[in-house]
Amino acid sequence: MIADSLDGAETLVPLSEGACLLRGFAAPQAPLLETAIAAVIEDAPLRYMHTPGGRAMSVAMTNCGELGWVTDPARGYRYVTHDPESGRPWPALPACLGELARAAAERAGFRAFAADACLINRYVPGARMSLHQDRDERDFTAPIVSVSLGLPAIFLFGGFARSERAVRVPLQHGDVLVWGGAARLRFHGVLPIAAAHHPAFGAARINLTMRKAG
Repeated sequence: MIADSLDGAETLVPLSEGACLLRGFAAPQAPLLETAIAAVIEDAPLRYMHTPGGRAMSVAMTNCGELGWVTDPARGYRYVTHDPESGRPWPALPACLGELARAAAERAGFRAFAADACLINRYVPGARMSLHQDRDERDFTAPIVSVSLGLPAIFLFGGFARSERAVRVPLQHGDVLVWGGAARLRFHGVLPIAAAHHPAFGAARINLTMRKAG
């Protein structure tokens, strides 16, 4: 069990009410996660989606689970059950990802979390994510569990308005962020990724965000 193997191995860093950073929480499972992610990407390849305004995102992404997040100029942000590119259901959520999400959520104080969607984002040097809220899910009572693998990143954790100053949170390979409850609708983002090389993931950062979307 992931929860057993990581008991006492990570450092919990509170960020705000309802939000914390679990340093190194996913590191022992990284090789297993890497294999699972590769299988998902083989079935549902990474792609660069477009915002409702028509701008291509700098982050390549795909999904696994019962629901997948997509965006395009015609219909905007939404969750769908099938991959629009293949017409097939999204790949199933690998058991190791679901268990990691449950264990991390419980460590952060959110019990019985069961993810039904996992967004897989690949950042290369220069890629970024602007400040935004995760508002497309139906269930705001469930937390977001975000896993960082590969290159380091600077996570921006803001307030409840885009104009509020965001805290900069350095993220390393294996770190897990969890936010829910009072923090669920905080703005957040990622600064441009610096050029570097990771032994397992090369010149890329992989971010897994697991949610209860339906």
